[in-house]
Amino acid sequence: MLLLPVRRTTPQRQLKRFVQRWVMLESRLMLKNRVMLKRWVMLLMLMLCVATGGAVQAQGVELAGLQVQKLEGALTLDFNVRVSLPRAVEEAAQRGVPIYFLAQAQLLRNRWYWRDERVARISRSWRLAFQPLTNSWRVGLGGLYQTVPTLAEALSIASSSAGWKLADLSQLDLADKGYYLQFSYRLDTTQLPGPMQFGLGGQGDWAVGVNTALKVELGS
Repeated sequence: MLLLPVRRTTPQRQLKRFVQRWVMLESRLMLKNRVMLKRWVMLLMLMLCVATGGAVQAQGVELAGLQVQKLEGALTLDFNVRVSLPRAVEEAAQRGVPIYFLAQAQLLRNRWYWRDERVARISRSWRLAFQPLTNSWRVGLGGLYQTVPTLAEALSIASSSAGWKLADLSQLDLADKGYYLQFSYRLDTTQLPGPMQFGLGGQGDWAVGVNTALKVELGS
């Protein structure tokens, strides 16, 4: 008769097995909960976009239009905002303080198993400055400048963009439905003179801007 060796299980070994199984179970539960939580967050974001027309308005800015489209092998962005400056900001600009507006957009892809992937990120900055000698306004974007007679016209130039390239279509998966856009437009107080930045505190009238999220449908 063949006798097989009997493997005894010590209390220490049983405890070790229990701990290993518990860690595996906890990891699975954490992953499942993380996935469920992310799905709920995405659902709430989409519901918020629908309920607010795709925009969360802030002081002095209304998002009038935001569109992502395919154009000449690229994914492009069009936007248009309406800016109404608070009195304190307008008075500072009239005294010759340059003011800056910053538009930022990033294209992200939803990933259920990890943080969302940032596919592309772009930004533009406009500079508005009053010219007292000619009683006009100068608007700058990059190395390009334009002079207009009124503040309203200057704001109109600095509050819209068309055909702004976001990403090349070749780097995107057109069948993926998980892409979405995060967009913001704001008065950039970081460009103000140092003493003014120090005195802003919680920004108050200078907290001018808007943020929104938009689902991107690439189609076939």
